[in-house]
Amino acid sequence: MVMQKTTLSASMNAKIVGTGDETLVLAHGYGADQSLWEKLVPYLAEKYQVVLFDWSFVGESNNNKAQSSYDPIKYNSFDAFADDLVGLMDEMNIKSCVFVGHSMSGMIGCIASIKRPLLFKKLILIGASPRYLNSEDYEGGFEPSEIEQLLSTIESNFQPWASAFAPLAVGGKDTSSIDKFEKTLKNMCPQVALSVAKLIFLSDYRHVLEQVNVPCTLICTSNDIVVPSSVPHYMQKRLVKSKSQVEVIDVDGHFPHLTAHVELLEVLGKVLDS
Repeated sequence: MVMQKTTLSASMNAKIVGTGDETLVLAHGYGADQSLWEKLVPYLAEKYQVVLFDWSFVGESNNNKAQSSYDPIKYNSFDAFADDLVGLMDEMNIKSCVFVGHSMSGMIGCIASIKRPLLFKKLILIGASPRYLNSEDYEGGFEPSEIEQLLSTIESNFQPWASAFAPLAVGGKDTSSIDKFEKTLKNMCPQVALSVAKLIFLSDYRHVLEQVNVPCTLICTSNDIVVPSSVPHYMQKRLVKSKSQVEVIDVDGHFPHLTAHVELLEVLGKVLDS
């Protein structure tokens, strides 16, 4: 019996919307899935070919299809996710794209652009951070004790933690957006959620920034509980080989594509047309 190898396109639930000449690749963050881009896609698809996919840690419609392929040993760094991204683009015959990465996907996109710079015309990073732990010369947003408590709570009480974390992360009073993120977050297998959280919150990818050559736009909100406002400016200073800029959207929370999609579309339009 010959076992048929599952393609990355299938395992990552990849799809293309729109028929434009230029390709946008939208990559979601922790606890999310591709559905969180739904407010942007109809507008972007009018001008661009938009690629959507799910990372290996979350399955479409909570069917655990993708989670079954999540291997914590393989995914012990963002490099493995970057390899999946590049592999997916090769499989879909994408030769060049503008990459839009939210949260953890921001640094994954940076790493992928170092591996294959010709694949990426621009990087647009939303709420990205290279490190979440504070140190003497860096404000990441969290003390080690806070990260330890966060990981302990995810491990022991994932569902209640997700219910409490969602409104804090989304920010504001948009209950439909909060409910949407809470649903996708709770779709994660608790063990996978813990593994990915450790990978994110204990990582340090500051050294990656100075290796990025692709033009980069760093989009942040005015009040984000996950990423301090100083982080995108720190990243801009470290992106010494990249033409970079910081754009601030005046809204609370870590998910402007949910809570301020009109403002985000304005910023994206300006960046994409430049």
